[in-house]
Amino acid sequence: MRTRRARPLAVRFGILGKGVYRSMSNADHPRRLERRWAPRYSFRTDLEIEWGSALLRGSTRDISSNGMFIESPDPLWVGAGFTARLGLDQPVRVDCFVKRVEPGRGMGVTVSIPEEQQQRYRELLSSLSSELP
Repeated sequence: MRTRRARPLAVRFGILGKGVYRSMSNADHPRRLERRWAPRYSFRTDLEIEWGSALLRGSTRDISSNGMFIESPDPLWVGAGFTARLGLDQPVRVDCFVKRVEPGRGMGVTVSIPEEQQQRYRELLSSLSSELP
């Protein structure tokens, strides 16, 4: 007897709400659902990760108003929290929470921007969005 894997109701019934679900075309993850609502911008810069007393290094692959992908050969695990400092002319500090891991590649994180850093972070995103064709 064959069993069918349950799918989220939003997918089964085509319900699209605030967290719009769209299929990804990534061949590595053909069944994974797209849950992003903020546009992502390709953006590469070095960053420092402050995790406890350790200082780790990585680089960004893409960035959005609420997350980014950090390339690192030794990513942290899902659920880990840390502070990252983006290597810009004026460094920007963001608080991160690991949401997914690609072993050997890096980690997708959500970001929370401290109030004193929000203006610079918005300016960074604005400059990236204006560079699009």
